[in-house]
Amino acid sequence: MAHNSPGTSPTRPLLSARLLRAAAAVFALVTAVLLPGTPPVHADPQGPPAMTDGSGLTQVSAATGTATNFVVTVSTPEVAGEHRIRILLPADYAADPARRYPVLYFLHGASDDPGNPALAYPALTAAQSMITVIPDGGRRGWYANWLDQKTAAGAQNWENFHINQVIPFIDANLRTVTGKQGRAVAGLSMGGFGALHYAQRHPGLFSQVATLSGANDLSRNHAVIRAAVVATLTNVGAPLCGSSSASACNLEFGPAVSSDAVFGTPYPVFDADWRWNAADPIAHMAALDGMGIAVYTGTGNSNPADFEFWAESAARHTKVRLDALGFPYHYVNYGNGSGWGDSCQGGHTSGCWSQDLVDYVPRLEAAFAAGAAA
Repeated sequence: MAHNSPGTSPTRPLLSARLLRAAAAVFALVTAVLLPGTPPVHADPQGPPAMTDGSGLTQVSAATGTATNFVVTVSTPEVAGEHRIRILLPADYAADPARRYPVLYFLHGASDDPGNPALAYPALTAAQSMITVIPDGGRRGWYANWLDQKTAAGAQNWENFHINQVIPFIDANLRTVTGKQGRAVAGLSMGGFGALHYAQRHPGLFSQVATLSGANDLSRNHAVIRAAVVATLTNVGAPLCGSSSASACNLEFGPAVSSDAVFGTPYPVFDADWRWNAADPIAHMAALDGMGIAVYTGTGNSNPADFEFWAESAARHTKVRLDALGFPYHYVNYGNGSGWGDSCQGGHTSGCWSQDLVDYVPRLEAAFAAGAAA
């Protein structure tokens, strides 16, 4: 769901080379003292850059991948288990050590994992002026600190993990633009909810937000999306996986937990579902004031069995609320997918999200550039 120099003097080459090496050594020493957050240059320019533990994250194994597309695996007390973070760097990242880059945090959907190379969408890997970070959101983490931390799933503080740990970890290890104008959050499906949720709860961190086929509406009026959340928590589809491994079956979400585990009871009895309403992105669109906003959806070919059918309904609710607030936004409904890339048929599929990103990434890079200029 989401995946992708100086010369020497011709007359005194030896002296110039020595001077350049000495100057480089002095520069490295000074920047190490004055800019402790600037990461050291990795010894192997063909491999991933060195990353230093911090912000509560401990690397549990060496990074894997290439110099511009690699995975870091970390552990944290905030969320049980080990967690992969895929990082995509621009092609010139190593060649231009003085340059800093804005960052897109791209949040994946349910049942996926950043270890999946398919999340490095071509439009993301082709980006030349920004870094993309795809952090683990769990197979059904729902980008929230769960209400119940004592389930069979163990600690599930996903918001703490992403906001308080992953972002500062990235800023400390990579040459990022650390202000709000240099940071965006986007996501697909479950991650579309996560992107809106994080942008609304932390408007001081992000200048841009996008939701692709997002689960944008958790209100009692959109019970189907609530039911989808509950289905992931209770893992009702696991028996349909048969002998498939958990990583191979997108209906396997981990140990079954209570339907109340994340936001409390989902049932609108005596207003007991107030926590779901409090987390509902539609109810908090006003918090996006001043941000660049993008919403993408298909129709699911008007088939209620396709989750895109319900994502379109949530997207329309998003649009209605943004219109009522008078906020500008970029809205795309590609219908049945005709003309929206070669692999999109309007459903809840990666072929459509890939084309969403073809449209969105250049817009985002332009917005980052405009923000830097301003």
